[in-house]
This record gives sequence, structure tokens and C-alpha cells, in this order.
Amino acid sequence: MAKTGTKNDRSPEDKSLSYKGYRKALCELHVELVKLQEWVVRTGSKVCIVFEGRDGAGKGGTIKAITERVSPRIFRVVALPAPTEREKSQMYVQRYLPHLPAAGEVVIFDRSWYNRAGVERVMGFCSEEDAEKFLKMLPQVEQAIVESGIILLKYWLEVSDEEQTRRLEARIHDGRKVWKLSDMDLKSYGRWYDYSRARNAMFSASDSPIAPWFVANSNDKRRARLNIISDLLHKIPYEATPRKKVALPKRQKPEGYEEPDYPFKYIAEKF
Repeated sequence: MAKTGTKNDRSPEDKSLSYKGYRKALCELHVELVKLQEWVVRTGSKVCIVFEGRDGAGKGGTIKAITERVSPRIFRVVALPAPTEREKSQMYVQRYLPHLPAAGEVVIFDRSWYNRAGVERVMGFCSEEDAEKFLKMLPQVEQAIVESGIILLKYWLEVSDEEQTRRLEARIHDGRKVWKLSDMDLKSYGRWYDYSRARNAMFSASDSPIAPWFVANSNDKRRARLNIISDLLHKIPYEATPRKKVALPKRQKPEGYEEPDYPFKYIAEKF
């Protein structure tokens, strides 16, 4: 596995980051993400961010933290469902290509073409031969993506087996999270080391100079989100766009307007 920094096995209980401290740091990063958004639109840049990791590693929460304060028309999140019968007959990466960013867009993949190297391989949805062929051709595909002018960032969220267990059990008992626990999650949970082998093979084949993998320790979700956002901002050469001073205009005068005598159906104010 390629390493870009010091491994950190901090558990969520160690030096816990307070919610107040987390929100303060996230607010500052959100300001920078807005600057990135304006730069992408102004320069016509194309950014593609891929998130992969085990179930419960925190991909969804990280993506929500990134997109919380930016425009969904600029920051598009792609999370494809299972392929249709027609898509199954296509070249494997074909259904992902239409979702790559055009000028002025940031596309975030919540799982990606790497499904073939991960869940499909581990769960037997493709043959070992198919997985090996995919990994062999992938560097050329990603080279073509980068050479087309797309900034490609790939993040793997690494979570410990103990923390994954804690999070998946929380999904069982928390009514807000039960929808996040699928039959596939339950089947794949027991195959920890198969996933480890698949991850290692994926990194070995696709951690290239032109499209490297970056690993984030996600045992502490709050820190992981902040670290990933900070890292991607550092890796994209954006600059703040000059802004004109903005002042609200004066409102027009009522000129005889009166509120109608109409029985508006207001909702009950329970809070």
C-alpha cells in the first residue's frame, strides 16, 4: 500500500474533537470550497474526486461535508445503482464515462469504476479473470482521463475492523441509520481479509504517478472529513476569484398594495 503520510490508528475516543471545534474548522474549509467552486466555474476547470473504502468507512458523511455549502449544479455527486442488463453488456467503464466532469464542474463519485476491483471481485459478481483484466487496462483509462484535462483525485478511507463493527452495529439499532445497512453489507462484513487482499491488488495496479491513491484514516469521522477536505484543497491549484462589493437594493414602495384577506393554511407550530 502506498503511504503519503504517517499512519494514525487513533480511535474515536482518543483526543476527541469536539463538535464545536469540528464545526468551526469545517466552516473555514467551506469558505475555501466556495472559492474553489468559483475558480472552477471561472476557469472552466474539471475536477473528479473518487471515494472508495469499506462499508462504514465514512464515505457518505465525507461527501456530505464537502457539498454542504456549495452548489449541487457545480458539485455533482454520482452514486450509480446496480447496472442494467444493457449496461452489463457494455465495456465495464463505459457507464461511468458520461458522468465525468465537463468544464466548470466538480464530480464526486461515491464508489466508482473501482467496484470491479472491490465488491464485485470479493462477492463473486465478476470472475477473477474479469477483475485482473480490469486492473490491467485501468491505468491507461485513467491516464486518458487526466490527459483530457481532468484533475483526478482518488481517496481510500481506511477504517479498523473494530470501528467498522461498531458503526455497522449502530445501524442495526438506530432508526435513522437502518436504511444504510443492506443485505450486501451483512454478507461482505465477514469477508474482511478478502477485501484487504482486493484493496492491496487494486493499489498495486492503479496507484500510479499520474493518478495516485491517497489514504485517509477514518476511525475518527470528524477528523477524517476535515483532513480530506484540507488535502483536496491543497492538491487543486485554485485561486480566490475577485468579487464586486454587493449591497442590497432598496425595496419598491407598496403603492397601495395590501395583504389579502385570505385564509392561508399555516402549518402547526410544534417547535
